[in-house]
Amino acid sequence: MPYADVFARSIADPEGFWGEAAQAVAWSAAPSRVLDRDDPPFYRWFPDGELNTCFNALDRHVEAGYGERLALIHDSPVTGTVRRLTYAGLLEEVARFAGVLRDLGVTRGDRVVVYMPMVPEAVVAMLACARLGAVHSVVFGGFAPRELAVRIDDARPKVIVSASCGIEPSRVVPYKPMLDAALDLAAHRPERCVILRREQAPAELVPGRDLDWAEAVAAAEPAGWVPVRATDPLYILYTSGTTGLPKGVVRDNGGHAVALLWSMREVYDARPGEVFWAASDVGWVVGHSYIVYGPLLLGATSVLYEGKPVGTPDAGAFWRVISEHGVSTLFTAPTAFRAIKREDPAAALLGKYDISSLRTLFLAGERLDPDTYHWASEKLGVPVVDHWWQTETGWPVAANLRGLDPMPIKPGSPTVPVPGYDVRVLDSDGRDRAPGQEGAICLRLPLPPGTLPTLWQDDERYVSSYLSQFPGHYLTGDGGYLDEDGYLFVMGRTDDVINVAGHRLSTGSMEAVLAAHPAVAECAVIGVADELKGQVPRGFVVLKSGVEADPQTVCAELVRAVRDEVGAVAALKRVDVVPALPKTRSGKILRKTMRGMAEGADEPVPSTIEDATVLDALRPVIAPDQGR
Repeated sequence: MPYADVFARSIADPEGFWGEAAQAVAWSAAPSRVLDRDDPPFYRWFPDGELNTCFNALDRHVEAGYGERLALIHDSPVTGTVRRLTYAGLLEEVARFAGVLRDLGVTRGDRVVVYMPMVPEAVVAMLACARLGAVHSVVFGGFAPRELAVRIDDARPKVIVSASCGIEPSRVVPYKPMLDAALDLAAHRPERCVILRREQAPAELVPGRDLDWAEAVAAAEPAGWVPVRATDPLYILYTSGTTGLPKGVVRDNGGHAVALLWSMREVYDARPGEVFWAASDVGWVVGHSYIVYGPLLLGATSVLYEGKPVGTPDAGAFWRVISEHGVSTLFTAPTAFRAIKREDPAAALLGKYDISSLRTLFLAGERLDPDTYHWASEKLGVPVVDHWWQTETGWPVAANLRGLDPMPIKPGSPTVPVPGYDVRVLDSDGRDRAPGQEGAICLRLPLPPGTLPTLWQDDERYVSSYLSQFPGHYLTGDGGYLDEDGYLFVMGRTDDVINVAGHRLSTGSMEAVLAAHPAVAECAVIGVADELKGQVPRGFVVLKSGVEADPQTVCAELVRAVRDEVGAVAALKRVDVVPALPKTRSGKILRKTMRGMAEGADEPVPSTIEDATVLDALRPVIAPDQGR
């Protein structure tokens, strides 16, 4: 079907378009109303519908006779194991763990924080929450105690589900001590913790608070599914905010199920029974949407990969997984392919494997540079589809939709807006920019189903963060342009959140760690371009006058502090001491100017700068050749 026809209908008649798409979902009470427009800018999809997301992901496939179809393949090169779960087997485990949560007092609307590595139990915990109508909040296992504590205090979970450890290629990462430290820092106290004890680092349990996963599951009776309103929250996923305080993105049940099921078919051209592999982590939005919910709503087989693109054991790891499991669709970040290309530029390891099952490669999470696009296209011999979306949207905003008539590819562009998204590029006065002219990428309201309806218990911040700058529009925070053919080009962030290997991280949270050092008077963290990771943070500090500390020692302590407080995922490896930071006359640090200097641009001296000599002193320190 032609893209233009489908897109035009989605914009002209969103109620008709999404009402039709909703028929693919199993409702316990079908919605009579598609879109509630009564309280703008707070729009709600399928307001009087009722359903259960876990039922749609598991029970209905079993009831339809597909219980023996593979639902989940856990491939773990770090443990040397592969585990396969059928739809019937996964349903049994989910229902029983839902029984554990039920017996711990978890009911509809309660929150459960999940802090786990890439193991099947993480998926089980998420689906068990959905089964009960509880709200899960998955926290990426790489986050340090302070970051975890902030999320615990915001979500206020009744129960926390965690594991004793995660496993990296070269080390075991103890999760339980980090959880204990986070609970010491947090003001909120969950009633119980359920701990999956892995043999690589068994954990000591706290009597009266902690339960052993295996023992709890063995003693539980399976729980049935609970119908919830379509507008009830399914999960909270925290994303970095420029203030350093995370924003709790809310995902509802009804719009989420409708949008993800539609996207699996029309964006990814995935089919029931096929193997779909999103090489991400369940702690990120890609893991929520396209490891767990999307594939299972469709009735496909999802790969849960506990490994890396290189080093587990080599740069042929992805090709092995595709070959061994018959992967049809691979979705990952450009960083992964840059790492593979760096280790094996000729793709010699590809010759060891039969990857003929692979039909399409999808890349997202950061800008896809043309060099990586051409390399992947040439070596794999399949369409390489760049697409763009955000934690807040939950599913793609722009893509080359493989389920519709494919469009010509333009390297550097994620192609065109996905049906449902009215993408606009606006100038500072809120006027549409002409084709080819850069501006703020915005989405005209109402947003389609599956996108965030608000932030967790913070409508005011939702409006101020996303909806206030351009009334009637959602501000993506990215800048770019639409060309004369309607193709979108995303050029980069317009705020101070940086994108490290597909992970959005707040510079504010890193600056807070630097500022806490007793020798530091002022600091700034900026994101600079990196060939492998897309962006990496660099820190700059001004020491307090009279401080006798050795600058090199201070910088080393700051790098360690960020790793301990924010986590290794922050990838901050360089901090420089500078005599001063460039500022406007009102005191605002000129981070944009610093970013340009760090990337080799010939940055003009801003007219608003307080002291131009500061830039001259900074240039030799911040220059690109000094950052390597």
